Amino acid sequence: MRLADLGRVHIVGIGGAGMSGLARVLMARGITVSGSDAKDSRRLAAVRALGARVRVGHDASIMCDATGACIVDTVVHSTAVGPSNVELAYAREHGLHVLTRAELLAAITAGARLVSIAGTHGKTTTTSMTVVAMQHCHADPSFAIGSELNESGSNAHAGSGDVFVVEADESDGTFLVLDTIAGVVTNVEPDHLNYWGTVEALEQGFRDFADGIAARGGFLVACSDDPGAAALAAHARAHGADVRTYGFGDDADARIALDVHGERGWRFHVHRTGLPVVTIELQVPGRHNVLNATAALLVTTGMGLSADAVAEGLGAFSGTSRRFDYKGSAAGVAVYDDYAHHPTEIAATLRAAREVVGEGQLIVAFQAHHFYRTAMFSREFGEALGLADRVVVLEVFAPGEEPIPGANGLTMASNVPLPHDRVRFEPSWSAVPRDLVEHARPGDLIMTLGAGEIGLLAPEILALLEESSR
Repeated sequence: MRLADLGRVHIVGIGGAGMSGLARVLMARGITVSGSDAKDSRRLAAVRALGARVRVGHDASIMCDATGACIVDTVVHSTAVGPSNVELAYAREHGLHVLTRAELLAAITAGARLVSIAGTHGKTTTTSMTVVAMQHCHADPSFAIGSELNESGSNAHAGSGDVFVVEADESDGTFLVLDTIAGVVTNVEPDHLNYWGTVEALEQGFRDFADGIAARGGFLVACSDDPGAAALAAHARAHGADVRTYGFGDDADARIALDVHGERGWRFHVHRTGLPVVTIELQVPGRHNVLNATAALLVTTGMGLSADAVAEGLGAFSGTSRRFDYKGSAAGVAVYDDYAHHPTEIAATLRAAREVVGEGQLIVAFQAHHFYRTAMFSREFGEALGLADRVVVLEVFAPGEEPIPGANGLTMASNVPLPHDRVRFEPSWSAVPRDLVEHARPGDLIMTLGAGEIGLLAPEILALLEESSR
């Protein structure tokens, strides 16, 4: 569907990370937008301030004027919105266009030189780095990201350039409906099997993504350090695709050599065959962010931008919301929040946190997201959390889902390989901040982890720390 054919757009779940960004782009392009969400939020307030007509709670009346006449042409929803939603039911009864989030994104990006960042982990940060680097090169790309950039405070923008950069989600197959010409795959690991069904189907989805890029004459950037992404790169090359790999290994087309860890992040060099060495100095910690930055370097230079200017832009990148997000310090204790919700992500985040905290304690609270993911990875979650010095595990955040026997916080806590007095299962949300603070000392780092709302605990943690220092 073309953007010009959408008419007036109503978004069910407009306060979501992805939907709010698309609403921003639609309004910037002159389209009338309305929407609803189950609860109020800062993102809902942001789109309201930009001119969207929004309400808290789902009710078909928001799609009508005072006389009861429909004032909406297209209704958009995510896969999280069930078919019984009253607004979706109204749309179907009245013959309105009904689109998924993926279909709306495809309409918004149609005709652009589309850069899609995909992978099981690291999409948001790599997309954000790519955007910041391009902006530093004065390219002014349009973008849609699953989190807000620290630099602009926004998760989306309708740029003046012909490039559109998107976080291309595999969780619902979004990346397969986009006309990508430059793609990144950071890694391929089992996840979102509630959508894909099997690991084989997920892997085939990534192969289809790569094949689509090749068919359009584009190029693929893939991490050779990750077995899944490396296998994808080999498949794509075997089918004649233009593939550019990166990693710490000698087999990478762009080989990374770490130099020194600065106050915030790594200084490193990227060696590319037949090209000058590029040096980047990051402000964000973790070897995983070195990989993310190198992916951004390859995809931006592949789009014709200067490697030196891109490196400067990457050096200026300061992070995104809920990705190693510094919330403040009190009583000599730093508090961070991170969206990590898969064992690989947790391990990478905690290793980066260890770089930051040095000799201090790393104290973590984690809440798993979805029963199916908890059931698949309960032992792996425990092992990853064992990289901390003390862990509080909350009950699983899985609203509306049917519980799976054994997929719970108590079982996960039992899998953390730390002494029993350093691991606690705490089913009471309100008890978590005090437990974290009671065990913290000056020089320690407290981190909340998870895809749900666990980051909302940070203000209370900081308040309790301040109280303890009086």
